[in-house]
Amino acid sequence: MRYLLIVLSMLLVPLTPARAEVSVGVGISVPGVSIGINLPTYPRLVRVPGYPVYYDPRVNFNFFFYDGLYWVFQDDNWYASSWYNGPWDMVDPYDVPLYVLRVPVRYYRQPPPYFHGWRADAPPRWGDHWGRDWEQRRSGWDQWNRRSAPRPAPLPTYQRNYSGDRYPREPERQQTIRTERYRYQPREPVTQQHYQRQRNQNQNSPQDRGRGNQRDERGQDRR
Repeated sequence: MRYLLIVLSMLLVPLTPARAEVSVGVGISVPGVSIGINLPTYPRLVRVPGYPVYYDPRVNFNFFFYDGLYWVFQDDNWYASSWYNGPWDMVDPYDVPLYVLRVPVRYYRQPPPYFHGWRADAPPRWGDHWGRDWEQRRSGWDQWNRRSAPRPAPLPTYQRNYSGDRYPREPERQQTIRTERYRYQPREPVTQQHYQRQRNQNQNSPQDRGRGNQRDERGQDRR
């Protein structure tokens, strides 16, 4: 009888519709993850009309470029990287740049099921999906003067020279190449944070420390 009462109480619990939960955070929440993206060559990026954002119409995933970073929306998470094949940083939904969020539904090459029925020429209804707290924190995210949109960041076309076995997997090497070949200064705080984190990694890498020690030894020899 006791077992029967427990089962009945579970069946009578009211069912509630599922809603995506987001955690409050600042900037990058999970750095350096693999999300299974492996483009054989540099992507063919096309500008979203009227937006400072690019996308690749040939790929079968949600792939964008904005403010010096590549952006991917996959498995209900946003990821960013300064190189087209990662490694990727998971970005908190509260910190995804507004112009990335504003990209219309039609430019998502693999939209999630809950996009069904939403207007193709309008951005996804993120407030409906991520809930009231997100909507309040990002109030007005879908309202802007289209004539005042910033110019798009220049594409990092130098990365065409790095594909297959030549692709730099080490963040330190990525940062070194980008510093030499790409002079763009990002506007978005999350992009600035991404660049700064890579600079710090490069400065703290064993190779960089080794070069510093060599310089010190040479200086001591000269003295």
